[in-house]
Amino acid sequence: MIDGFSFKDVYGIGDLLQIMQCLRSEGGCPWDREQTHESIKKNLIEETYEVIEAINQQDKALLCEELGDVLMQVVFHAQMEAEEGSFTFENVADGVCKKLIERHPHVFGEVEVTGSEEVLRNWDDIKKRSKGQTSQTETMLSVPRELPALMRAEKVQKRAADVGFDWESAQAAFYKIGEEAEELSRAVENASGVEEEAGDLLFAGARLAADEQGLAHGSKGVDLGVLRAHGTAQAVKAVGEKILALAFVQRPQPRAAGMQRDAGGHAVNRYRCTLFISSTCAVMLYSWLRVGVIEL
Repeated sequence: MIDGFSFKDVYGIGDLLQIMQCLRSEGGCPWDREQTHESIKKNLIEETYEVIEAINQQDKALLCEELGDVLMQVVFHAQMEAEEGSFTFENVADGVCKKLIERHPHVFGEVEVTGSEEVLRNWDDIKKRSKGQTSQTETMLSVPRELPALMRAEKVQKRAADVGFDWESAQAAFYKIGEEAEELSRAVENASGVEEEAGDLLFAGARLAADEQGLAHGSKGVDLGVLRAHGTAQAVKAVGEKILALAFVQRPQPRAAGMQRDAGGHAVNRYRCTLFISSTCAVMLYSWLRVGVIEL
């Protein structure tokens, strides 16, 4: 039993900090004491996904529990740094409080706004100034590289759109997918540059998939009749079938002059499992199914 700890009916944030200190102390938990930022970093991601699941399920009791798990991860990481003398949980709280005050001058200052869009513009401008970002290039490069690929693609595209670099409609974005699909098809046939072209197709597909309103409503929606007349839908469908085949089947590589062979005379790396195309397949299927280009 840890000295100085007392059980309560209701605990608060101060108690959570004390419990984490106890767990990491000399007489605490061996497992907790062994952990590092690296060893538990994936836990923070997993707990965040569980929060998202609770929100999607509209389960308030579960949401309360999962938010507590995320908070525990924050306290865990902060306690590690407190032990090193770098910063404490109080420093973390102080920093985020100052950030919220600074980025809401219409609440804590004299700035006047007309709506949410202006609030977001002010937030972005203040954020850029605080981080010393003076160019759009710096802003684009500031997108975290550790984000999942599709999420990062969407975030980069949004920042590009903020300065006018974007397609005018979902239909225009779909034309781009057709173009990229044809390039990927040629790359597959030539067994060269497949990964790069698959990335381009995935990037274009992420933009289309993110345009929820454009796909569902009005003038920005995709006119399949027009697309089919231009051959775009057929091109996308054709390459979609190739991606489906590649995603689940190993295909023989074409023989190259001078390729090394094993003791049995077989070409080394004769088969290449194109697993990276599976992720491309997933997002493309999502986009194409939604707009009716392909049916399962």
